[in-house]
Amino acid sequence: MEANLILISYIFSAILFILGIKRLGKVNTARQGNFLSAVGMLIAIVATLFKMDAIPLPWVLTGVALGALIGALSAVKIAMTAMPEMVAIFNGFGGGASALVASAEFFKIHGGVGVNNDTSTLITIILSVIIGSLTFTGSFIAWGKLQGKITGQPITYAGQNMVNGLILVAMVIFGYFAVTNMSGFIAKTTEINMLWFYIVIVIGLALGILSVIPIGGADMPVVISLLNSYSGIAAAATGFVLQNQALIVSGCLVGASGLFLTNIMCKGMNRSLSNVLFSAFGKVNQSSSGKGKVEEGIKVKEMSPDNAAYTMQAADSVIIVPGYGMAVAQAQHEVRKLSDELEKNGVTVKFAVHPVAGRMPGHMNVLLAEANVPYDQLFDMDEINDEFQSTDVALIIGANDVVNPAARHDTTSPIYGMPILNVDQAKTTFVLKRSMNPGFAGIDNELFGYENNYMVFGDAKASVASFVETLKED
Repeated sequence: MEANLILISYIFSAILFILGIKRLGKVNTARQGNFLSAVGMLIAIVATLFKMDAIPLPWVLTGVALGALIGALSAVKIAMTAMPEMVAIFNGFGGGASALVASAEFFKIHGGVGVNNDTSTLITIILSVIIGSLTFTGSFIAWGKLQGKITGQPITYAGQNMVNGLILVAMVIFGYFAVTNMSGFIAKTTEINMLWFYIVIVIGLALGILSVIPIGGADMPVVISLLNSYSGIAAAATGFVLQNQALIVSGCLVGASGLFLTNIMCKGMNRSLSNVLFSAFGKVNQSSSGKGKVEEGIKVKEMSPDNAAYTMQAADSVIIVPGYGMAVAQAQHEVRKLSDELEKNGVTVKFAVHPVAGRMPGHMNVLLAEANVPYDQLFDMDEINDEFQSTDVALIIGANDVVNPAARHDTTSPIYGMPILNVDQAKTTFVLKRSMNPGFAGIDNELFGYENNYMVFGDAKASVASFVETLKED
Protein backbone atom coordinates (compact mmCIF):
# COMPACT_ATOMS: atom_id res chain seq x y z
CA MET A 1 0.00 0.00 0.00
CA GLU A 2 2.79 2.44 0.91
CA ALA A 3 4.58 1.75 -2.38
CA ASN A 4 1.37 2.42 -4.31
CA LEU A 5 0.76 5.69 -2.47
CA ILE A 6 4.31 6.83 -3.25
CA LEU A 7 3.83 5.97 -6.92
CA ILE A 8 0.50 7.84 -7.03
CA SER A 9 2.20 10.85 -5.45
CA TYR A 10 4.87 10.74 -8.15
CA ILE A 11 2.20 10.60 -10.86
CA PHE A 12 0.41 13.57 -9.32
CA SER A 13 3.73 15.44 -9.16
CA ALA A 14 4.37 14.71 -12.83
CA ILE A 15 0.95 16.10 -13.75
CA LEU A 16 1.70 19.29 -11.83
CA PHE A 17 5.09 19.56 -13.56
CA ILE A 18 3.45 19.32 -16.98
CA LEU A 19 0.73 21.83 -16.11
CA GLY A 20 3.36 24.13 -14.62
CA ILE A 21 5.51 24.12 -17.75
CA LYS A 22 2.45 24.73 -19.91
CA ARG A 23 1.49 27.79 -17.85
CA LEU A 24 5.06 29.07 -17.92
CA GLY A 25 4.60 29.48 -21.67
CA LYS A 26 2.50 32.64 -21.21
CA VAL A 27 3.39 35.77 -19.28
CA ASN A 28 0.05 36.16 -17.53
CA THR A 29 0.06 32.56 -16.22
CA ALA A 30 3.80 32.19 -15.54
CA ARG A 31 3.50 32.75 -11.79
CA GLN A 32 0.81 30.08 -11.55
CA GLY A 33 3.03 27.72 -13.52
CA ASN A 34 5.95 28.34 -11.20
CA PHE A 35 3.73 27.71 -8.17
CA LEU A 36 2.28 24.46 -9.57
CA SER A 37 5.75 23.15 -10.40
CA ALA A 38 6.99 24.01 -6.90
CA VAL A 39 4.04 22.21 -5.30
CA GLY A 40 4.70 19.20 -7.52
CA MET A 41 8.32 19.07 -6.39
CA LEU A 42 7.28 19.41 -2.73
CA ILE A 43 4.94 16.44 -3.09
CA ALA A 44 7.69 14.40 -4.76
CA ILE A 45 10.14 15.23 -1.96
CA VAL A 46 7.67 14.29 0.79
CA ALA A 47 6.83 11.01 -0.97
CA THR A 48 10.53 10.20 -1.34
CA LEU A 49 11.06 10.68 2.40
CA PHE A 50 8.94 7.58 3.00
CA LYS A 51 11.39 5.56 0.88
CA MET A 52 14.42 6.66 2.90
CA ASP A 53 16.00 3.90 4.92
CA ALA A 54 19.80 4.21 4.62
CA ILE A 55 20.03 7.80 5.90
CA PRO A 56 18.56 8.88 9.26
CA LEU A 57 15.45 11.01 8.79
CA PRO A 58 16.72 13.89 10.98
CA TRP A 59 19.68 14.31 8.63
CA VAL A 60 17.39 14.48 5.64
CA LEU A 61 15.02 16.95 7.29
CA THR A 62 17.98 19.10 8.30
CA GLY A 63 19.11 19.21 4.68
CA VAL A 64 15.60 20.07 3.50
CA ALA A 65 15.31 22.87 6.07
CA LEU A 66 18.73 24.26 5.19
CA GLY A 67 17.95 24.21 1.47
CA ALA A 68 14.56 25.86 2.04
CA LEU A 69 16.20 28.60 4.12
CA ILE A 70 18.85 29.30 1.48
CA GLY A 71 16.21 29.32 -1.25
CA ALA A 72 13.92 31.68 0.64
CA LEU A 73 16.71 34.12 1.46
CA SER A 74 17.93 34.07 -2.13
CA ALA A 75 14.43 34.72 -3.47
CA VAL A 76 14.00 37.71 -1.16
CA LYS A 77 17.46 39.28 -1.47
CA ILE A 78 18.35 38.75 -5.14
CA ALA A 79 17.29 41.67 -7.34
CA MET A 80 15.30 40.93 -10.49
CA THR A 81 18.13 42.39 -12.54
CA ALA A 82 20.35 39.57 -11.23
CA MET A 83 17.98 36.78 -12.30
CA PRO A 84 20.21 35.58 -15.18
CA GLU A 85 23.09 35.01 -12.76
CA MET A 86 20.83 33.26 -10.28
CA VAL A 87 19.36 30.98 -12.96
CA ALA A 88 22.89 30.08 -14.07
CA ILE A 89 23.81 29.14 -10.49
CA PHE A 90 20.63 27.07 -10.10
CA ASN A 91 21.53 25.13 -13.24
CA GLY A 92 25.00 24.51 -11.83
CA PHE A 93 23.71 23.29 -8.49
CA GLY A 94 21.22 20.99 -10.23
CA GLY A 95 23.94 19.42 -12.34
CA GLY A 96 26.32 19.18 -9.39
CA ALA A 97 23.68 17.49 -7.23
CA SER A 98 23.01 14.88 -9.92
CA ALA A 99 26.73 14.19 -10.27
CA LEU A 100 27.13 13.77 -6.50
CA VAL A 101 24.18 11.38 -6.18
CA ALA A 102 25.37 9.30 -9.13
CA SER A 103 28.88 9.23 -7.66
CA ALA A 104 27.49 7.98 -4.37
CA GLU A 105 25.84 5.08 -6.21
CA PHE A 106 29.11 4.30 -7.95
CA PHE A 107 30.91 4.19 -4.59
CA LYS A 108 28.22 1.88 -3.20
CA ILE A 109 28.70 -0.53 -6.09
CA HIS A 110 32.46 -0.29 -5.71
CA GLY A 111 32.12 -1.17 -2.04
CA GLY A 112 29.85 -4.11 -2.78
CA VAL A 113 26.83 -2.45 -1.21
CA GLY A 114 24.97 -1.38 -4.34
CA VAL A 115 22.18 -3.63 -5.58
CA ASN A 116 22.14 -2.63 -9.26
CA ASN A 117 25.63 -3.20 -10.63
CA ASP A 118 24.82 -4.25 -14.19
CA THR A 119 26.54 -2.59 -17.13
CA SER A 120 23.55 -0.44 -18.13
CA THR A 121 23.38 1.06 -14.62
CA LEU A 122 27.12 1.78 -14.64
CA ILE A 123 26.84 3.50 -18.03
CA THR A 124 23.97 5.61 -16.74
CA ILE A 125 26.00 6.58 -13.67
CA ILE A 126 28.93 7.67 -15.82
CA LEU A 127 26.63 9.71 -18.08
CA SER A 128 25.05 11.41 -15.08
CA VAL A 129 28.45 12.23 -13.60
CA ILE A 130 29.82 13.59 -16.87
CA ILE A 131 26.79 15.72 -17.75
CA GLY A 132 26.28 16.86 -14.16
CA SER A 133 29.89 17.92 -13.61
CA LEU A 134 30.01 19.62 -17.02
CA THR A 135 26.84 21.52 -16.15
CA PHE A 136 28.24 22.52 -12.75
CA THR A 137 31.42 24.19 -13.97
CA GLY A 138 29.89 25.49 -17.20
CA SER A 139 27.09 27.20 -15.28
CA PHE A 140 29.50 28.91 -12.93
CA ILE A 141 31.55 30.18 -15.88
CA ALA A 142 28.28 31.55 -17.31
CA TRP A 143 27.57 33.15 -13.92
CA GLY A 144 31.02 34.72 -13.92
CA LYS A 145 30.52 36.21 -17.37
CA LEU A 146 27.11 37.60 -16.45
CA GLN A 147 28.34 38.94 -13.12
CA GLY A 148 31.39 40.54 -14.67
CA LYS A 149 33.80 38.36 -12.69
CA ILE A 150 35.02 36.96 -16.02
CA THR A 151 35.23 38.97 -19.22
CA GLY A 152 32.09 38.76 -21.31
CA GLN A 153 34.25 38.55 -24.42
CA PRO A 154 34.94 35.09 -25.89
CA ILE A 155 38.17 33.64 -24.49
CA THR A 156 39.86 31.75 -27.29
CA TYR A 157 43.19 30.24 -28.24
CA ALA A 158 44.58 28.45 -31.28
CA GLY A 159 43.19 24.95 -31.79
CA GLN A 160 40.58 25.35 -29.06
CA ASN A 161 37.85 23.33 -30.75
CA MET A 162 40.31 20.54 -31.51
CA VAL A 163 41.42 20.44 -27.86
CA ASN A 164 37.80 20.27 -26.70
CA GLY A 165 37.18 17.48 -29.21
CA LEU A 166 40.15 15.49 -27.90
CA ILE A 167 38.91 15.97 -24.33
CA LEU A 168 35.50 14.67 -25.39
CA VAL A 169 37.09 11.59 -26.95
CA ALA A 170 39.19 11.05 -23.81
CA MET A 171 36.05 11.30 -21.71
CA VAL A 172 34.41 8.50 -23.72
CA ILE A 173 37.53 6.31 -23.45
CA PHE A 174 38.00 6.74 -19.71
CA GLY A 175 34.28 6.31 -19.14
CA TYR A 176 34.50 3.01 -20.99
CA PHE A 177 37.40 1.93 -18.77
CA ALA A 178 35.50 2.91 -15.63
CA VAL A 179 32.47 0.83 -16.68
CA THR A 180 34.32 -2.24 -17.94
CA ASN A 181 36.68 -2.40 -14.94
CA MET A 182 33.80 -2.09 -12.53
CA SER A 183 31.79 -4.71 -14.41
CA GLY A 184 34.68 -7.14 -13.92
CA PHE A 185 35.30 -5.99 -10.36
CA ILE A 186 37.89 -7.91 -8.34
CA ALA A 187 39.69 -6.85 -5.18
CA LYS A 188 43.07 -6.41 -6.88
CA THR A 189 41.78 -3.69 -9.23
CA THR A 190 40.13 -1.48 -6.58
CA GLU A 191 42.48 1.47 -6.97
CA ILE A 192 42.50 1.26 -10.78
CA ASN A 193 38.70 1.25 -10.91
CA MET A 194 38.45 4.41 -8.86
CA LEU A 195 41.27 6.08 -10.80
CA TRP A 196 39.31 5.82 -14.05
CA PHE A 197 36.24 7.22 -12.30
CA TYR A 198 38.13 10.17 -10.84
CA ILE A 199 39.59 10.95 -14.25
CA VAL A 200 36.07 11.00 -15.72
CA ILE A 201 34.98 13.53 -13.06
CA VAL A 202 37.97 15.79 -13.73
CA ILE A 203 37.40 15.64 -17.49
CA GLY A 204 33.72 16.52 -17.04
CA LEU A 205 34.58 19.51 -14.86
CA ALA A 206 37.26 20.69 -17.30
CA LEU A 207 35.00 20.31 -20.33
CA GLY A 208 32.35 22.47 -18.68
CA ILE A 209 34.86 25.29 -18.25
CA LEU A 210 36.46 24.97 -21.67
CA SER A 211 33.14 24.73 -23.54
CA VAL A 212 31.68 27.96 -22.07
CA ILE A 213 34.66 30.35 -21.93
CA PRO A 214 34.77 30.81 -25.74
CA ILE A 215 31.12 31.96 -25.77
CA GLY A 216 30.39 35.69 -25.60
CA GLY A 217 28.24 37.27 -22.90
CA ALA A 218 25.36 38.15 -25.21
CA ASP A 219 24.99 34.49 -26.23
CA MET A 220 24.23 33.62 -22.60
CA PRO A 221 20.45 33.19 -23.28
CA VAL A 222 21.32 30.19 -25.45
CA VAL A 223 23.97 28.89 -23.06
CA ILE A 224 21.68 29.14 -20.02
CA SER A 225 18.91 27.30 -21.89
CA LEU A 226 21.33 24.58 -22.97
CA LEU A 227 22.84 24.17 -19.49
CA ASN A 228 19.33 24.01 -18.08
CA SER A 229 18.65 21.16 -20.48
CA TYR A 230 21.89 19.45 -19.41
CA SER A 231 20.88 19.66 -15.74
CA GLY A 232 17.57 18.01 -16.60
CA ILE A 233 19.24 15.21 -18.55
CA ALA A 234 21.66 14.60 -15.67
CA ALA A 235 18.73 14.46 -13.23
CA ALA A 236 16.84 12.01 -15.46
CA ALA A 237 19.91 9.76 -15.72
CA THR A 238 20.25 9.83 -11.93
CA GLY A 239 16.56 8.96 -11.68
CA PHE A 240 17.16 5.81 -13.72
CA VAL A 241 20.06 4.91 -11.43
CA LEU A 242 17.92 5.38 -8.32
CA GLN A 243 14.79 3.99 -9.99
CA ASN A 244 12.95 7.13 -8.93
CA GLN A 245 10.04 7.88 -11.27
CA ALA A 246 9.58 11.50 -10.14
CA LEU A 247 13.22 12.31 -10.88
CA ILE A 248 13.02 10.66 -14.28
CA VAL A 249 9.89 12.57 -15.29
CA SER A 250 11.03 15.95 -13.96
CA GLY A 251 14.48 15.52 -15.49
CA CYS A 252 13.06 14.60 -18.89
CA LEU A 253 10.68 17.58 -18.79
CA VAL A 254 13.50 19.99 -17.92
CA GLY A 255 15.80 18.45 -20.51
CA ALA A 256 13.23 18.55 -23.31
CA SER A 257 11.93 22.05 -22.52
CA GLY A 258 15.50 23.34 -22.28
CA LEU A 259 16.30 21.96 -25.73
CA PHE A 260 13.15 23.49 -27.22
CA LEU A 261 14.00 26.84 -25.63
CA THR A 262 17.57 26.60 -26.93
CA ASN A 263 16.19 26.05 -30.41
CA ILE A 264 13.90 29.08 -30.06
CA MET A 265 16.84 31.24 -28.96
CA CYS A 266 18.93 30.09 -31.93
CA LYS A 267 16.09 30.84 -34.34
CA GLY A 268 15.75 34.27 -32.73
CA MET A 269 19.34 34.98 -33.82
CA ASN A 270 19.18 33.00 -37.07
CA ARG A 271 22.23 31.05 -35.97
CA SER A 272 22.84 27.37 -35.44
CA LEU A 273 23.71 25.95 -32.04
CA SER A 274 27.13 24.94 -33.35
CA ASN A 275 27.75 28.55 -34.40
CA VAL A 276 26.90 29.76 -30.89
CA LEU A 277 29.09 27.16 -29.19
CA PHE A 278 32.13 27.15 -31.45
CA SER A 279 32.36 30.40 -33.44
CA ALA A 280 33.41 32.78 -30.61
CA PHE A 281 30.81 35.18 -32.01
CA GLY A 282 31.01 38.71 -30.63
CA LYS A 283 34.76 38.89 -30.14
CA VAL A 284 35.73 42.54 -30.46
CA ASN A 285 38.21 43.49 -33.14
CA GLN A 286 40.11 46.32 -31.47
CA SER A 287 41.13 47.80 -34.79
CA SER A 288 37.54 48.34 -35.89
CA SER A 289 35.63 48.82 -32.65
CA GLY A 290 34.74 52.06 -30.96
CA LYS A 291 33.50 55.33 -32.44
CA GLY A 292 35.71 55.68 -35.51
CA LYS A 293 33.62 53.86 -38.06
CA VAL A 294 30.40 55.33 -36.76
CA GLU A 295 31.66 58.89 -37.03
CA GLU A 296 32.95 58.31 -40.55
CA GLY A 297 30.05 56.33 -42.02
CA ILE A 298 26.92 57.32 -40.09
CA LYS A 299 25.72 60.82 -39.31
CA VAL A 300 23.49 60.80 -36.28
CA LYS A 301 21.01 63.37 -34.99
CA GLU A 302 20.77 63.98 -31.26
CA MET A 303 17.66 65.09 -29.41
CA SER A 304 17.27 66.39 -25.87
CA PRO A 305 15.17 64.37 -23.39
CA ASP A 306 12.63 67.22 -23.15
CA ASN A 307 11.97 67.34 -26.89
CA ALA A 308 11.78 63.56 -27.07
CA ALA A 309 9.20 63.58 -24.26
CA TYR A 310 7.09 66.22 -26.04
CA THR A 311 7.21 64.18 -29.26
CA MET A 312 5.93 61.07 -27.47
CA GLN A 313 3.27 63.12 -25.68
CA ALA A 314 1.92 64.32 -29.03
CA ALA A 315 1.88 60.82 -30.51
CA ASP A 316 -1.12 58.52 -30.81
CA SER A 317 0.95 55.36 -30.29
CA VAL A 318 4.34 54.49 -28.80
CA ILE A 319 6.06 51.11 -28.86
CA ILE A 320 8.80 50.66 -26.26
CA VAL A 321 11.59 48.21 -27.13
CA PRO A 322 13.59 47.15 -24.03
CA GLY A 323 17.10 45.72 -24.29
CA TYR A 324 20.01 44.73 -22.11
CA GLY A 325 20.84 48.41 -21.56
CA MET A 326 17.57 48.77 -19.65
CA ALA A 327 18.61 45.92 -17.38
CA VAL A 328 22.07 47.37 -16.78
CA ALA A 329 20.62 50.78 -15.92
CA GLN A 330 17.81 49.14 -13.86
CA ALA A 331 15.41 51.47 -15.62
CA GLN A 332 12.35 49.19 -15.65
CA HIS A 333 10.49 51.10 -12.91
CA GLU A 334 11.05 54.44 -14.64
CA VAL A 335 9.87 52.85 -17.88
CA ARG A 336 6.64 51.83 -16.15
CA LYS A 337 6.17 55.41 -14.91
CA LEU A 338 6.74 56.70 -18.45
CA SER A 339 4.13 54.29 -19.77
CA ASP A 340 1.62 55.49 -17.18
CA GLU A 341 2.25 59.17 -17.94
CA LEU A 342 1.88 58.63 -21.68
CA GLU A 343 -1.38 56.74 -21.18
CA LYS A 344 -2.70 59.64 -19.07
CA ASN A 345 -2.17 61.78 -22.17
CA GLY A 346 -4.17 59.36 -24.32
CA VAL A 347 -1.17 57.65 -25.92
CA THR A 348 -1.43 53.93 -26.68
CA VAL A 349 1.67 52.22 -25.25
CA LYS A 350 2.89 48.74 -26.09
CA PHE A 351 6.11 46.83 -25.40
CA ALA A 352 7.91 44.81 -28.08
CA VAL A 353 10.14 42.04 -26.71
CA HIS A 354 12.71 40.30 -28.91
CA PRO A 355 13.29 36.64 -27.93
CA VAL A 356 17.03 37.16 -27.32
CA ALA A 357 16.84 40.56 -25.64
CA GLY A 358 18.79 40.46 -22.38
CA ARG A 359 20.98 37.78 -20.88
CA MET A 360 18.52 34.95 -20.35
CA PRO A 361 15.29 33.75 -21.98
CA GLY A 362 12.48 36.05 -20.88
CA HIS A 363 14.86 38.52 -19.22
CA MET A 364 12.91 41.59 -20.36
CA ASN A 365 9.58 40.01 -19.40
CA VAL A 366 10.91 39.35 -15.90
CA LEU A 367 12.12 42.92 -15.44
CA LEU A 368 8.92 44.46 -16.78
CA ALA A 369 6.84 42.12 -14.61
CA GLU A 370 8.83 43.31 -11.59
CA ALA A 371 7.83 46.87 -12.50
CA ASN A 372 4.18 45.72 -12.75
CA VAL A 373 3.85 46.50 -16.44
CA PRO A 374 0.47 44.97 -17.43
CA TYR A 375 0.81 41.64 -19.21
CA ASP A 376 -1.52 42.71 -22.01
CA GLN A 377 0.97 45.42 -23.01
CA LEU A 378 3.78 42.91 -23.67
CA PHE A 379 4.07 41.50 -27.18
CA ASP A 380 6.48 39.07 -28.78
CA MET A 381 8.28 40.04 -31.96
CA ASP A 382 5.98 38.06 -34.27
CA GLU A 383 2.89 39.56 -32.67
CA ILE A 384 3.87 43.23 -32.97
CA ASN A 385 6.27 43.55 -35.91
CA ASP A 386 3.55 44.51 -38.38
CA GLU A 387 2.38 47.35 -36.13
CA PHE A 388 5.57 49.43 -36.35
CA GLN A 389 4.64 50.83 -39.77
CA SER A 390 1.52 52.44 -38.25
CA THR A 391 3.26 53.55 -35.02
CA ASP A 392 4.18 57.17 -34.36
CA VAL A 393 7.18 56.56 -32.07
CA ALA A 394 9.40 53.58 -31.34
CA LEU A 395 11.46 54.06 -28.17
CA ILE A 396 14.51 51.76 -28.06
CA ILE A 397 16.03 51.46 -24.59
CA GLY A 398 19.42 49.79 -24.64
CA ALA A 399 18.71 47.43 -27.55
CA ASN A 400 21.11 47.32 -30.48
CA ASP A 401 21.62 44.33 -32.78
CA VAL A 402 17.98 43.20 -32.48
CA VAL A 403 16.85 46.48 -34.13
CA ASN A 404 19.60 46.80 -36.76
CA PRO A 405 18.02 46.94 -40.26
CA ALA A 406 21.27 45.58 -41.75
CA ALA A 407 20.04 42.12 -40.73
CA ARG A 408 17.45 42.31 -43.50
CA HIS A 409 19.56 43.34 -46.49
CA ASP A 410 23.32 43.38 -45.80
CA THR A 411 24.57 39.94 -46.84
CA THR A 412 28.06 40.75 -45.52
CA SER A 413 26.78 41.50 -42.01
CA PRO A 414 27.37 38.87 -39.30
CA ILE A 415 23.72 39.30 -38.24
CA TYR A 416 22.31 38.95 -41.77
CA GLY A 417 19.11 36.92 -41.68
CA MET A 418 18.52 37.41 -37.95
CA PRO A 419 14.86 38.27 -37.27
CA ILE A 420 14.70 41.83 -35.95
CA LEU A 421 12.09 44.22 -34.62
CA ASN A 422 11.00 46.51 -37.46
CA VAL A 423 11.47 49.71 -35.47
CA ASP A 424 12.82 51.58 -38.50
CA GLN A 425 9.34 51.45 -40.03
CA ALA A 426 7.91 53.70 -37.30
CA LYS A 427 7.41 57.38 -38.12
CA THR A 428 10.02 58.37 -35.50
CA THR A 429 12.53 56.35 -33.49
CA PHE A 430 14.39 57.35 -30.35
CA VAL A 431 17.42 55.32 -29.26
CA LEU A 432 18.61 55.59 -25.66
CA LYS A 433 22.32 54.77 -25.38
CA ARG A 434 25.31 55.81 -23.33
CA SER A 435 27.57 56.06 -26.39
CA MET A 436 27.90 55.07 -30.03
CA ASN A 437 29.74 51.84 -29.20
CA PRO A 438 28.59 48.84 -31.27
CA GLY A 439 26.50 46.03 -29.87
CA PHE A 440 27.47 42.42 -29.24
CA ALA A 441 28.00 41.67 -32.93
CA GLY A 442 30.69 44.37 -33.03
CA ILE A 443 29.10 46.24 -35.94
CA ASP A 444 27.55 49.67 -36.34
CA ASN A 445 23.77 50.00 -36.27
CA GLU A 446 22.67 51.69 -39.47
CA LEU A 447 19.39 52.66 -37.76
CA PHE A 448 21.31 55.37 -35.92
CA GLY A 449 21.86 57.27 -39.18
CA TYR A 450 18.30 56.97 -40.52
CA GLU A 451 16.42 60.18 -41.23
CA ASN A 452 13.63 59.32 -38.79
CA ASN A 453 15.97 58.35 -35.93
CA TYR A 454 17.21 60.48 -33.04
CA MET A 455 19.74 59.59 -30.35
CA VAL A 456 19.18 60.42 -26.68
CA PHE A 457 22.55 59.91 -25.02
CA GLY A 458 23.04 59.15 -21.34
CA ASP A 459 22.10 56.63 -18.67
CA ALA A 460 18.80 54.98 -19.63
CA LYS A 461 17.30 55.33 -16.17
CA ALA A 462 18.17 59.03 -15.96
CA SER A 463 16.87 59.68 -19.49
CA VAL A 464 13.54 57.96 -18.88
CA ALA A 465 13.20 59.73 -15.52
CA SER A 466 13.71 63.01 -17.38
CA PHE A 467 10.92 62.04 -19.81
CA VAL A 468 8.61 61.41 -16.87
CA GLU A 469 9.40 64.73 -15.18
CA THR A 470 8.80 66.64 -18.41
CA LEU A 471 5.43 64.99 -18.92
CA LYS A 472 4.40 65.68 -15.33
CA GLU A 473 5.33 69.37 -15.58
CA ASP A 474 3.43 69.94 -18.80
